[in-house]
Amino acid sequence: MNDLNFFQCQIVTLSLNICPLLKTDISFKRIHQLAIPALIAGIAEPLISITDTAIIGNIDLYAKESLGAIAIVGSFLSMLIWVFAQTRSAVSSIISTYLGAHKLEEVKTLPAQAILIIVSLSILVISLTYPFAEYIFKIYGAEQRILVYAVDYYKIRIIGLPFTLFVFTIFGTFRGLQNTLYPMLIAISGALLNVLFDWILVYGVEGWIPAMNVKGAAYASVISQIVMAILAGYLLLKKTSISLKFVLPFNKEIPRLIKMVFDLFLRTIALNAALIFAVYKATSYGTDALAAYGIGIQLWLFGAFFIDGYSSAGNILSGRLLGAKEYGSLLKLGKKLIIYGLCTGVFLAGIGFLFYNFIGEIFIKDTAVLRSFYDIFWIILVMQPICAITFIFDGMFKGMGYTAFLRNLLLLSTLLVFIPSLLIFDAYNYKLLGVWFTFSLWMIARGMPLLVKFRRKFLPLVEKE
Repeated sequence: MNDLNFFQCQIVTLSLNICPLLKTDISFKRIHQLAIPALIAGIAEPLISITDTAIIGNIDLYAKESLGAIAIVGSFLSMLIWVFAQTRSAVSSIISTYLGAHKLEEVKTLPAQAILIIVSLSILVISLTYPFAEYIFKIYGAEQRILVYAVDYYKIRIIGLPFTLFVFTIFGTFRGLQNTLYPMLIAISGALLNVLFDWILVYGVEGWIPAMNVKGAAYASVISQIVMAILAGYLLLKKTSISLKFVLPFNKEIPRLIKMVFDLFLRTIALNAALIFAVYKATSYGTDALAAYGIGIQLWLFGAFFIDGYSSAGNILSGRLLGAKEYGSLLKLGKKLIIYGLCTGVFLAGIGFLFYNFIGEIFIKDTAVLRSFYDIFWIILVMQPICAITFIFDGMFKGMGYTAFLRNLLLLSTLLVFIPSLLIFDAYNYKLLGVWFTFSLWMIARGMPLLVKFRRKFLPLVEKE
């Protein structure tokens, strides 16, 4: 089956499930047909944030303070997005499982119902956080000019939250249908628009548009998110048999969806608690350290979402294989994804070391900030292969619907590893180095149990076949 026929099969027969080759094919080609588009789609959100960081870091006035504000808001927005965007994984898992069991027709009403629920919740979040933005960012340690910029940036960026969650839920639907092509096209469109509007609105156009600095970056992000939502809705309606019309009664899988989302919600709360503690400590080390942390966390997230291409492939294929009870193929898939993920992690680390100084100078020219950044950048690079294993099995467990285990694991690793390590390194005055050493230990504590659990779960089932 050539690439054109593959995508035609994806698009034309999503609801009919008449592509038998897709059922069990976990070849190098098949995995990368899913992983590469998912990789490109997955880096859309961090790419928007990285673009904001790079362009803001090069403004002429108060660049360090502006970067600090974006770092703080970015941590909070990431928390909100990750909390509610878990609908994507839950929808993908349910749809892919039903696809594997040849029962897709039974869950066609699920995406529209999920979208209504998640978008309604996002509007509630906006109404609760918008009036209290200043108090929220004071908790993060923001003061004076950083606080002012953070509030300005947030009150614009938060408007894009419903659109982002709408897009993520549709991405989950496409992934469940074994289609990563359209999410890729949507993500590319959003990322390119964000770069364009960032440049125009942050720096301004003489005689036409005034330079808006931090506010301009926020407006650019919201515009790109709205366009992505329009494009996502259009492609879902035109290219699949899935409707966006909300109908009652609620699908029978809604309770399961809510349980999965709740498990992932608690998990994400723990994840973002870690990020909050990290940015709080970075803030306490001064403006230079906070700006360096802001650059570092954006690059770490970029690497995470880059590797997320394989995580997405694992998410898509594992749910389908589990639904079809093909446990042997599931084990083989895990082994292959580990190899591909490790190679990708090593590649990212190699690129980072090769362009070590150049990468830092993309974001800011301030020597004090760069010095702090270069002190910790090597840790971020060394972490990439470790992160690969964690993210890949995280995606596979989501695809199989094992959200309770993911929830418990992250809660325990955050409470027993992340927070104690952060406090210990801080007590010994490791400062920003300690923050990133803590991230490394945290990723190991998350990844290794997933690997062990996966093998213990499916090896006995394969032996029984």
